[in-house]
Amino acid sequence: MSQSKPQAIYDARQLGVPKMTVLGLQHLFAMFGATVLVPMITGLSMSATLLFAGVGTLIFHCLTKFKVPAFLGSSFAFLGGYAAVVEMGAAQGLDKAASLPYACLGVLCAGLLYFVLAGLFAIFGARRVMKFFPPIVTGPIIIAIGLTLSGSAINNCTANWWIALTAILVIILCNIFGKGMIKIIPIILGVLASYLVAVIFQLCGQNVIDFAPVKEAAWIGLPFKMQDTAIAVFTGKATNWGLVLSAIITIMPISLATMVEHIGDMCAISSTTGRDYLSDPGLHRTLMGDGIATALASLFGAPANTTYGENTGVLNLTQVFDPRVIRIAACFAILLSFCPKFAAIVSTMPAATVGGVSLVLYGMISAVGVRNVVESQVDFTKSRNVIVAALILVLSIGIAYGPGSVGFGAVKFSGLAVAAIVGIALNAILPGKDYEFGKSDEKK
Repeated sequence: MSQSKPQAIYDARQLGVPKMTVLGLQHLFAMFGATVLVPMITGLSMSATLLFAGVGTLIFHCLTKFKVPAFLGSSFAFLGGYAAVVEMGAAQGLDKAASLPYACLGVLCAGLLYFVLAGLFAIFGARRVMKFFPPIVTGPIIIAIGLTLSGSAINNCTANWWIALTAILVIILCNIFGKGMIKIIPIILGVLASYLVAVIFQLCGQNVIDFAPVKEAAWIGLPFKMQDTAIAVFTGKATNWGLVLSAIITIMPISLATMVEHIGDMCAISSTTGRDYLSDPGLHRTLMGDGIATALASLFGAPANTTYGENTGVLNLTQVFDPRVIRIAACFAILLSFCPKFAAIVSTMPAATVGGVSLVLYGMISAVGVRNVVESQVDFTKSRNVIVAALILVLSIGIAYGPGSVGFGAVKFSGLAVAAIVGIALNAILPGKDYEFGKSDEKK
């Protein structure tokens, strides 16, 4: 006997404040595992990440007329950009801490690029604009994002493969065989299980965890320091203008993929809730909300933000579609950001744990790109499509694992930047374009 689907709830106030609070904590829990992983990998502030995930979500809700039940967390798409800028900084004698503000400046500019696409959507409509970003371009770019990051995941795993494998196995088992909330939070369960194994190794005499930062951290403090922000690029003793330009050129093209990812997330949320958010409040508003959240976060040294699929999964599970619940989660994230002790606990995560979790996540990023190509029914019997995809993949991965970047003088281009530019240009120039935005959805 089949079970009937729970009735959708669009106004959670009927459930009462206690239940709304628990639902808000559940959304916080769902986004937490992936969101805190980005500052752990990049070296950005954990507290600032939580602060601007919450603030960015609230800004997004304001701009979308409080209608869209979306949570904004750290974006993985820009990890390659951060790494590339840090490498460029190292080549010019800057350490990681001094290079990250330049990367944040590049992400800030990428966030402002959202306004350009939002304006184009408002003026010309989605059908005309999206012809420049078909799946044959965005799919391979997303695939390349995951593959170019895979090397760092393997390097972290080599610190202790038993710890890394624990994280990988728990994530796989929870995602495949888990039920209810277990299936929604495989990432954080993988982190917890792997961390437990690391503690066992620590007790057995292997130095894999350093608890000193936890003892030294205060219970209450500011989420960020000004020297770690993008503002510090212009307020420091000497600004490296070549690195400024390189960071902007390297990171801005990545936003082409994240903007398309944003559109896909809005489609998913619309489908889950039964409301057409692409029309009301409209993609131009959701893009502006995402762009402002990303620009503001990077300005103060936090990672770029993006709409989170994990929270869409929670919506589907609970059938509670009230955006108020998401805003409760955002407020909890802001509160946690003012507790350095909490951030220090998270920062003790062993490198192998980060490696195991990121290995799965980077693979999932590439898998999303494959799904993008498959679901859009890209025709690879056409030579022009093969050429576009081939050059995007070879340029992005080849440059990443070869010279690291290419360019002229102090201005350097990452593999992803070169691949995105070449892919968009080739698709626009070569004859035989057959993609029309919305056409594949009409067939389903």
